[in-house]
Amino acid sequence: MNRLLYITGFLGLLASIGVGIGEFMIHFNPEGLASGKPYGYFLGIADSRLAFGHFIMVPFIPLYIVGYYHLYLALKPGSKKLATALLILGVYAFVIGGIWVGSRAYFGHVIQLTQGDQYVGLHEELINNYELLVESLVQLLRVIVLLISVVFVWTILKGGTLYPKWMVCFAPIFVLLLVFALFFFVRPIGQYLAPTAMNVSHAVLFGSSLFALSRSTSRLTNS
Repeated sequence: MNRLLYITGFLGLLASIGVGIGEFMIHFNPEGLASGKPYGYFLGIADSRLAFGHFIMVPFIPLYIVGYYHLYLALKPGSKKLATALLILGVYAFVIGGIWVGSRAYFGHVIQLTQGDQYVGLHEELINNYELLVESLVQLLRVIVLLISVVFVWTILKGGTLYPKWMVCFAPIFVLLLVFALFFFVRPIGQYLAPTAMNVSHAVLFGSSLFALSRSTSRLTNS
């Protein structure tokens, strides 16, 4: 069980890092954020960078499901029902999230190629369609992550899990809120975290999980 816990936790952490690097390459552009244009952060990003970010990111997305199995194993001793609910929500979230994030490089190309007065109508129509069909998915993803965080905190506070109580501080929604707060109020730091905020929150979650479990294992070994 210990070995499975650490392997699945490491793969979840690897997912957040791999997807995070790819998404950062696709989204990060401080000058674009300052342009005031819808999705202006895509402007000026090289085609090769969009493609490279996409192909780094996509292979790591399925590993998020393994990461949520790690959380399931850690929460299961406290409540199998709540742990199962978290696993189902996590799988659902990252299937939805994978559809959204997998579209970003292509959408970046579309934004770049439809700049100019001759494309004004087409540009607006493409953005409206994208926001209806794809961008709405990220809003759904955030709602599901909120539900995941509620289940995560609830299960730990009930007791009996493999986690100490302080792990509730690393529920994904709390880290997401911190990232967006840094983006709006401490921009020199937040601008590097916000382009890949969901992955930052999960890197913190999986990293802190592995740390907490390693400390628990160490105490049991020494006792």
